[in-house]
Amino acid sequence: MPNLIPQERIENRIYLIRGQKVMIDRDLAELYGIETGALNRQVKRNINRFPSDFMFQLNRNELSNLKCQFGISRWGGTRKLPLVFTEHGILMLSSVINSSRAIQVNIAIMRAFVKLRQVLTLRKDLAHKLDELERNVQKHDVQIKTVFQAIKQLMEPPKSKKMKKIGF
Repeated sequence: MPNLIPQERIENRIYLIRGQKVMIDRDLAELYGIETGALNRQVKRNINRFPSDFMFQLNRNELSNLKCQFGISRWGGTRKLPLVFTEHGILMLSSVINSSRAIQVNIAIMRAFVKLRQVLTLRKDLAHKLDELERNVQKHDVQIKTVFQAIKQLMEPPKSKKMKKIGF
């Protein structure tokens, strides 16, 4: 089955809330091709599958901050605060929303989370290496200056010695 959803579309819907990477119920429902209410009903019917580290409800302040990130509210006027799902919660959704589209969407979402994790790991590695280089700058500066001095000395023409003239 071809990729149903462009990877960027999924990546743009992963948010950092309470220090966790999450997706909002409304976005997930849209990706799955179902109504948000239907998704939430399935979750509530299987609530024991969704502990607090898999899913939680936003508070008003978090929702307000999230709307500020969007610029213009997509929600119009919600009566309920949205649920958000962590990576594990999204995996669990695949067991309660049983459709071929949901399976394909979950695969795409998991790939997006893996890609995000790889990018973050790469950034951390680069930041660590940069910090290490900054700490050793003085040491490297001295070594580099010594190398340049040696090269300059090698490049200088030999000093000619005055020799006594031989002959008459």
